[in-house]
Amino acid sequence: MRALKIAATGMDAQQTRVEVISNNIANMSTTAYQPRRAEFADLHYQQKEAAGAISSTSGTVLPTGVQLGLGVRMASVNMQIEQGAMAETGGDLDLAIEGRGYLEVELPSGDTAFTRDGSLKRSADGLIVTSAGYAVGGGITIPEDARRVEINGDGEVYAYFDGEVDGQLVGAFTLAAFANAKGLEAIGGNLFKETAASGAPVLGNPGIDGRGQVRQGFLEQSAVDVVSEITDLIEAQRGYEMNSKVVTAADQMLSATTQIR
Repeated sequence: MRALKIAATGMDAQQTRVEVISNNIANMSTTAYQPRRAEFADLHYQQKEAAGAISSTSGTVLPTGVQLGLGVRMASVNMQIEQGAMAETGGDLDLAIEGRGYLEVELPSGDTAFTRDGSLKRSADGLIVTSAGYAVGGGITIPEDARRVEINGDGEVYAYFDGEVDGQLVGAFTLAAFANAKGLEAIGGNLFKETAASGAPVLGNPGIDGRGQVRQGFLEQSAVDVVSEITDLIEAQRGYEMNSKVVTAADQMLSATTQIR
């Protein structure tokens, strides 16, 4: 009886969907988090009678044939590229990217990663780093005696000193754009790596060629819509229950078969 295996694939699919939803809800407060969506596709079909075949009884052409589906499979877990709301923090090293683009991050291994999490910090050496201590923007250093820092929409970083009216340009942030940002590989810590699917990063100044601008004193909030996630969770739960009912029905049919005397 195929119904048992088919229903099992349905239960597995809904379980995976619940796991994706639970991860979205868990990250409802994660800075610049992009929600994921589970996508599914039907499995192979068993051809009992091919459409267009000649009927053996009357010689006519079968208009539809007989195709029996074998269940469902996971197709992908797709990242939804959505702009999160801007939350004002007032922090001089808090940056929100308004539009496309990712900040470039240097990992301890020497590899490059990318992030939209702009909750930046200042190391003991004055280097602008992520919360995990990774250098951002090619190594921008703020002088120790700087009394304040300003970052304009073009990503330019100015340090202001006592006794001076004009600020000193100490560096500038660039933003990376990707042909297919959904193809980036998430490695945790709000970081991504490029892949063959995402394409190579195209670095440039904020506001140029469709890249977003940076806003100092703001952070991008998670793009998770909690109401939508809860609705999807209920739907996935009901789908799991319905597939389990199929398992129960198939079991009862098998039971009835084994009791025939």
